[in-house]
Amino acid sequence: MIKASISLQDLRREIYLKAKSEKAWRFWGLYVHVCKMETLQEAYCMAKKNNGAPGVDGVTFEVIEEKGKEAFLEQIRGELVSGTYRPMLNRRKEIPKERGKVRVLGIPSIRDRVVQGALKLILEPIFEADFQEGSYGYRPKRRAHEAVNRVAEAVVFNKTRVIDVDLRAYFDNVRHDILLRKVAQRVNDDRVMRLLKHILKVSGKRGVPQGGVISPLLSNIYLNEVDKMLERAKEVTRQGRYTYIEYARFADDIVILVDGFRKWDWLLQSAHRRLLEEVAKLDVQINQEKTRIVDLTRDERFSFLGFDFRRTKTRQGKWGVHITPRMKARTALIRKLKDVFRRYNSQLVDRVIDLLNPVLRGWVNYFRIGHSSRCFGYVRDWVEKKLRRHLMRVRKLHGFGWNRWSRAWFYETLGLYSDYRVQYFKA
Repeated sequence: MIKASISLQDLRREIYLKAKSEKAWRFWGLYVHVCKMETLQEAYCMAKKNNGAPGVDGVTFEVIEEKGKEAFLEQIRGELVSGTYRPMLNRRKEIPKERGKVRVLGIPSIRDRVVQGALKLILEPIFEADFQEGSYGYRPKRRAHEAVNRVAEAVVFNKTRVIDVDLRAYFDNVRHDILLRKVAQRVNDDRVMRLLKHILKVSGKRGVPQGGVISPLLSNIYLNEVDKMLERAKEVTRQGRYTYIEYARFADDIVILVDGFRKWDWLLQSAHRRLLEEVAKLDVQINQEKTRIVDLTRDERFSFLGFDFRRTKTRQGKWGVHITPRMKARTALIRKLKDVFRRYNSQLVDRVIDLLNPVLRGWVNYFRIGHSSRCFGYVRDWVEKKLRRHLMRVRKLHGFGWNRWSRAWFYETLGLYSDYRVQYFKA
C-alpha cells in the first residue's frame, strides 16, 4: 500500500512505476487516496477547467464557489468516507449527427464529475502502465495528431492494405460485468470497485456515458486486449527492424494497416479474423456496412480521426501519403458557422467575429497537419463572403461590398482569425 502522506503527483508516479514493473500486481488501499482532499481538489480544478454544462441538479461552478468550494468538497468527502455517496442520474443531451442520427451525451453533475475525476486520478496510472503504443485516445501526453502521423508513416512504408474498422454504438454497449472484471485484474479494493459499479449503473445496464469524466479511461481498458493482440501480431511477423502490420486506435476509431506485398495476404486475413474474435469476446458488434478492407494501390482511400488518407506520388517520384480533412468535417464546420450568422444576423460585426474566431481557431488547429491548404482556402473565402453579406445586410444594402472593404481590413482591423498555415506531414 502506498503511504497516504506523499503528494498526489508523487503517488501517481509511484503507482505507475509499480504497475509497470509488476504486471500481475493487484493494488489495494486505493480508496483512501480517492477520498483525500488533495485528490478531490485536483479533480475539481480539472472539472472547472473543462467548464462543462451543469448536470440534472442545475448546479454551476458559480453557485458552488458562491457558497464555498471547500464546504462543497468536504461534503463529497464525507459521503465517500461514510459510504453514503450515490451518483445522480446523468443529464441527457442529444448531439445531431449525419442522416438525422443523434449522439446522446450523458452529462454528470459537477459533484459526480469531481468524484469520477478523483477516481480517475488514482486508477489512471495503473492502467497507463498496461496500455499499448498504438492507443492514443484520451491518454496523458498523447494527441490525435500523433495517431494520424503513425498511420501516415505506415502508408509511406508500403502498408497499403487497410482494415478500416467501425464499431457499432461502442460506448453504449460496453458490458459492465466484463469491464469490472478487467479492472479487478489490477485492483484489489472492494470500496473502489463498489464506487465504480455505482458510477456505471447510472448509465443503465450497459454502456459508459459519453460525457463522463472516467468514461475514456474505461473505454481504453475495455479495448486493451485488442491492442495487445495487434502488438503480438507486429512482433510475431517482425523481421529485424521491419514490421509488416501497424495499427492505431483512438477510443473506438481503429485502423489496421498491412504490407502491400501479396506474400502478406495471410496476415491481412489473419488480422481481420483475430479482430473479429477479440471484439466478439467483448460482446461488441462491428458495423459490417462501414467496416471495409481498402487497397491504397488501387487509388482507394480511407478515413481516420476526421482525415481522408490516400496514396500519391511525391514531387520526387516516390510514393507518399495525401492527408486532407474529410468533406463531412468541413460540412459540419460550415453548418456551425452558418448557425452563428443566423443567430446573430442583426448584431454588430465585432460581436459576430468574436463568436466565429474560437470556432475557426479550434477547427484549423486540428486540421492544420497534412494537405489542408485547399480546404482552408475554401473555408477562408466562405467566411469572408458571409461577413461581407452580413455587413451589407446590417446597412440595408445589396451585394457583397467587394469595393467597400479590402480583405486586409477584415483581418488587420476587425481581427478576424487569419492563421491558416499548414504543417505538412514528413515521414
